Amino acid sequence: MALPRAAKTQRRTRIQEAKEEQILEAALEVFSLHGFRGATVDQIAEVAGMSKPNLLYYFRTKEAMHRALITRVLDTWLDPLREFDAAGNPVAEIRSYIRRKLEMARDFPRESRLFANEILQGAPNIEDELKGPLKSLVDEKAAVIRAWAKAGKIAKCDPYHLIFSIWSTTQHYADFDVQVRAVLGQDQSGEGRFEDAARFLEQLFVTGLDISEEPA
Repeated sequence: MALPRAAKTQRRTRIQEAKEEQILEAALEVFSLHGFRGATVDQIAEVAGMSKPNLLYYFRTKEAMHRALITRVLDTWLDPLREFDAAGNPVAEIRSYIRRKLEMARDFPRESRLFANEILQGAPNIEDELKGPLKSLVDEKAAVIRAWAKAGKIAKCDPYHLIFSIWSTTQHYADFDVQVRAVLGQDQSGEGRFEDAARFLEQLFVTGLDISEEPA
C-alpha cells in the first residue's frame, strides 16, 4: 500500500492521521468526478481546504493519493467475497453476497467510480493486486462454487463467470446510477430501487443455478 509521506518520516499523531483522511476524502471526491487524468493537486487541495504545500507534506504526488485510495477501495471491495462461506447454504451465501455488493453500490458510489476508472485505464496502480491477492481469492471461492455443483447443490456453471456476472450486475447500480434513476422515473428511483434490484438479482441467480429454495 502507498504510504503517505508523514508515515514514512515519523510516527503519525492523531492530527496527522486526521489530515491524511481529510486529504483522501477530498481526493476521492475529485478523482470520482474528474478521473485520475483530469484531477489536479490544486483541485484536491481546494476541496480539502488546505494549501498545496501543506497537502504535499502528507502526499508528495497525485499518484500517491490515488494509489492509497485505490488500494483501500480494492480491500473494501473484496470483503463480501471473503465472507463467502464454503460451509454455508448456497442460497443464503449467494443472496448475502448479492445484497452486500448492492449495499456497497448504494453506500460507496464514489469508490465504485474510482475503481471502474482505474480498470478502464488498464489498472496501472493495482495490476499486481489484481493478479495476486484478487486472483487468489477468486480462485478460492471458485473452488467453493465447484464443490457445491459437484455435490448437486447447484447446477454446473463456470464459477468465474458467475462471480463476474454478480460483480457487473450489482456495480451497475453505482457506476450508472444516473441512468438507472432516469429510466426508472421519479416514482421508482428512490432508495427502494436497491431493494427491487436485490430481489430481482436473487431471483435471477437462484433460478439460473437451479438452487432449491429449501435449505440443503
